[in-house]
Amino acid sequence: MPADHHPDRLSQLVATSGDVAATRSRKAKVARIAECLRGASPADASLAAVYLTGVLPQGKLGVGYALLRELRGTAAAASSTLRLREVDARFAAVKAEHGAGANARRRSALAELLARATAEEADFLVRLVAGELRQGALDGLVVDAVALAFAADVAATRRAVMFAGGIAEVASALAERGAAGLAAFDLTLFRPVLPMLADTADDLDSALARFGEAALEFKLDGARVQVHKDGERIEVYSRAGNVVTAAVPELVEVVAALPADRLVLDGEAIAFGAGGRPLPFQVTMRRFGRRLDVATLRRELPLDVRFFDVLAVDGEVVMDAPFAERWRALGELTGGTRCVEHLVTAEPAAAAAFLAKALGAGHEGIMIKGLAAPYEAGRRGQEWLKLKPVHTLDVVVLAAEWGSGRRAGRLSNLHLAARDPAGSFVMLGKTFKGMTDAVLQWQTAELLARETGRDGHVVFVRPELVVEIAFDGVQRSSYPGGVALRFARLVRYRDDKTAADASTIDEVRALLPVEG
Repeated sequence: MPADHHPDRLSQLVATSGDVAATRSRKAKVARIAECLRGASPADASLAAVYLTGVLPQGKLGVGYALLRELRGTAAAASSTLRLREVDARFAAVKAEHGAGANARRRSALAELLARATAEEADFLVRLVAGELRQGALDGLVVDAVALAFAADVAATRRAVMFAGGIAEVASALAERGAAGLAAFDLTLFRPVLPMLADTADDLDSALARFGEAALEFKLDGARVQVHKDGERIEVYSRAGNVVTAAVPELVEVVAALPADRLVLDGEAIAFGAGGRPLPFQVTMRRFGRRLDVATLRRELPLDVRFFDVLAVDGEVVMDAPFAERWRALGELTGGTRCVEHLVTAEPAAAAAFLAKALGAGHEGIMIKGLAAPYEAGRRGQEWLKLKPVHTLDVVVLAAEWGSGRRAGRLSNLHLAARDPAGSFVMLGKTFKGMTDAVLQWQTAELLARETGRDGHVVFVRPELVVEIAFDGVQRSSYPGGVALRFARLVRYRDDKTAADASTIDEVRALLPVEG
């Protein structure tokens, strides 16, 4: 270990982040993060691991990007002195600010922090707060690095993270007690586990070929919930592990009526409109706002729930059982009600009909699940696959943002717009996904050749380049056109089209899901 190794210093973390972003090798990324973590105290190991996944322990700080962009230039330190726990304490103070004058106090607190940061540290902190720390250090990679740093078994570490609901506690326990610290983590009621995640299926036939016989389910576009029950106590947790019980009394009543005394269930809270069709995701999410008149909202926008998995029932942990057994247990528990629509088949024709049924009912697609798969919380793998129709549009590039990490020096995040027949362009959102190194190099040159001005890290360009964008759907938005693309990603540049050939804003609005 280098003599100047200081795992409590922000500078060490920033250097690690830069090194991780600069390499494609997963093994090298894991080794570099592990090197950074070795010798860290429990508190510093916890913070470093969480920061490297690109999130804050405090969640969103209530600070807008415009302010962050302004403050980025206030970095004044010639050398680094900041320690991780100082940074964390300042973020906690910013998060705690409420009431009159809170924005000014948040600005002052962040300005003081960044004034003590070097330019590199300030860039890291701003991107971290903004949720834009794209460095290739995904959650699973950091988990593996934590295991390596403290000589723990990788599978056991992943399982501990699953039960802990995140990396922070596990990194702290390993730093304090080594591999023995993992023994403290098990499925515990009222401590939500990370949800199992799905990869994307290329098509229905290849997914069925992979599994043979598989379980198919309607893919609901609602709010993922995990429900814990112990006698009369019932708590509902969001996908992020936040308690949302008070906002969803209907779900509490449903689970209270189930015959088991102790339960952990995985499911989807969703609002349905006329004829039983699902309402758009954004409508469902109105039930989860900060300041709620729950009684009024319940009357205006009642929620329903559809369960699709059970993790524990009456004291027995069933996460490791095959999915087919868990589904059978869920059916026995609920009497088949309040469960997502489900079909087990190996027949392509039956699967295609099931997909058509899901789409016809207003759902966004289907899930395809291996019957033998255990519940692997926090993992995105091939045992659960999601299949959704892919939409594409040809849109215009209005601007791009300078990249960071491996994309430093190249224009990356594209600002996308539809054509307004009246003669202007209407913003639809941004994307940095789907770009190879060759595309990044080409588009940087082409966009700079069309530059019309700059604002910080944003380069505005003449609206000439047309890109084909794939996306999962359209949602209502505060953008001027009232709509935004969901999960947009670049397919290709359309050099055969001009801006006059781009999709119109009316075409985009026509893709909005029907409410009611």
